[in-house]
Amino acid sequence: MVTREEIVQAIQTDPQNRRFTEQGVKPLFHVDPSAELLIISQAPSRRAQESMVFWDDKSGDRLRDWMGVTKDQFYNSGKIAVLPLDFYYPGKGPHGDLPPRKGFAEKWHEPLLALMPNISLTLLIGQYAQRYYLGQSRESTLTATVEHFD
Repeated sequence: MVTREEIVQAIQTDPQNRRFTEQGVKPLFHVDPSAELLIISQAPSRRAQESMVFWDDKSGDRLRDWMGVTKDQFYNSGKIAVLPLDFYYPGKGPHGDLPPRKGFAEKWHEPLLALMPNISLTLLIGQYAQRYYLGQSRESTLTATVEHFD
């Protein structure tokens, strides 16, 4: 089995990520073999990429409150993994952050998911994560998808 360190090295040497690696930016995700809950989301924010701490903002506070976990449990329990669709901040667009880069999750999620055999619940946060993982079974809007998901 490929190790986390080998995957990180492959991500950093991938030509698709050259500009990030050259700037010293490391991929931001968290996998743990004991994780039971997986959060899949869009991509790190600029702030998260700079601090190397994901979900450390008001949206993270809301997420942790909704999940009923403390910051310490979220970051240090070993039970929660975070796997964005892109491990680097994609940049600013005219209406907010740009979407995750195409092809990134296809390339890197499968080997990272293989490192986490105990995942029993996956939270798909946002339209990009739902579109990628639910495909045709999602509804036309994020709200409708959540309301109609079985």
